[in-house]
Amino acid sequence: MKRLGRLGTGIGWRPEIADAVEAMPGIDWVEAVAENLCPGHLPESLLRLRERGVTVVPHGVSLGLGGADRPAEDRLTALAERAGALGSPLVTEHIAFVRAGGPLTASPLLEAGHLLPVPRTRDALDVLCENVRIAQAALPVPLAVENIAALIAWPDDELTEGQFLYELADRTGVRLLVDVANLHTNHVNRAEDPAKALAELPVEAIAYVHVAGGFERDGVWHDSHAHPVPDAVLDILADLASRVAPPGVLLERDDNFPDAGELERELDAIRRTLRRAATVESAAVRQTASVTASTATTAAAEASVADDLPDCTPARQRVALAQTALLSALVAGTPVPEGFDRVRLGVQSRALGAKRADVVAKVAPELPEILGAEYRPAFLAYAHGHPMSDGYRRDALDFAAHLLLGGQPETPGSTESRRLLREWWLDRSGPAPRSQHPTARLARATRRVLLRR
Repeated sequence: MKRLGRLGTGIGWRPEIADAVEAMPGIDWVEAVAENLCPGHLPESLLRLRERGVTVVPHGVSLGLGGADRPAEDRLTALAERAGALGSPLVTEHIAFVRAGGPLTASPLLEAGHLLPVPRTRDALDVLCENVRIAQAALPVPLAVENIAALIAWPDDELTEGQFLYELADRTGVRLLVDVANLHTNHVNRAEDPAKALAELPVEAIAYVHVAGGFERDGVWHDSHAHPVPDAVLDILADLASRVAPPGVLLERDDNFPDAGELERELDAIRRTLRRAATVESAAVRQTASVTASTATTAAAEASVADDLPDCTPARQRVALAQTALLSALVAGTPVPEGFDRVRLGVQSRALGAKRADVVAKVAPELPEILGAEYRPAFLAYAHGHPMSDGYRRDALDFAAHLLLGGQPETPGSTESRRLLREWWLDRSGPAPRSQHPTARLARATRRVLLRR
């Protein structure tokens, strides 16, 4: 049996806090968003951490293991490359769907740009298990999957959160990344009992734990990862730690970063919570809770794509239709599927639009600079009728093209704004950036003069 060492206490590595993370005492490991890393050009900060012996775990956000389609080979290859480049002991992803539509439904492909919950049905579980097995067979290290936070609930769930995760782990041997902040979110938003979920989990399958903050507004908890960790989340962590000592615990922070001192205080609060939860009675359990991966599990993962597996296609088609109907209602304004809470779907839809605006502003920071205060309202108006279909970079280009074709923006100084927007779009919409050589620039200027004539 291959045994992987305990992770300890860690923090989510982000470029904005890279220097602070390097200087923090007592950091055993870090987690980095896989899609933000290039294996051949890893950030110097991560390389320095690796040289010091700090474990780095790539955390994927776009695989869509809970979606109706099989995992894309290129995405699996990219995740495997990042695990290899970082020398990681495992990789992690989410139990979620992030896109829907396409060939299974003979409809346009839609991207959520966000992690959306899968229905806890037998069909969805069958699809998820097959997708996890495919991923396990393609990855060079063990896979752990994370429970997500949700604003909405499916009306036809057949299993509880704990039952769903138990069966997933039992059938695939996959490890679990338990996010206690997400359990709190689902407690507020969907009236689900965190203690019951923990009681139903196979605690021996836990790879590590996420802790994060959020905020409540109008009775809805928003898992922002941009606010301090509340006591309610630490209480759930204490409950989990009283059942089993997690091999690793990690503090997540994605935005609104405080100073290093505040982050260290949050890490200290996590450590105190774990110490208080430790009991003599649970000592024996703690010794067996390390992340492990047996050869039998590996063999099962490799055999999972064999021809003798039950045909999952009918289940995939049913799941595809359900997920496409929900995502279309959220991002394309189609009717709300029967059984869903219309008000809550409205909250989720607005949250998706706001997240798109925020991420596009990060991916293409020139757009808010060019458009100023008009950027956000213009993007939200665009997003209402233009679903994302191919990631945030394409979304930024499509938004700029939409404005230019519509003769926008129409504000004081709009002529200059349109010129800058056009230049930005032209530089990025082709297969390669436009040449900035003086001869090429002169040729472009000459063409513009001739066209005006």
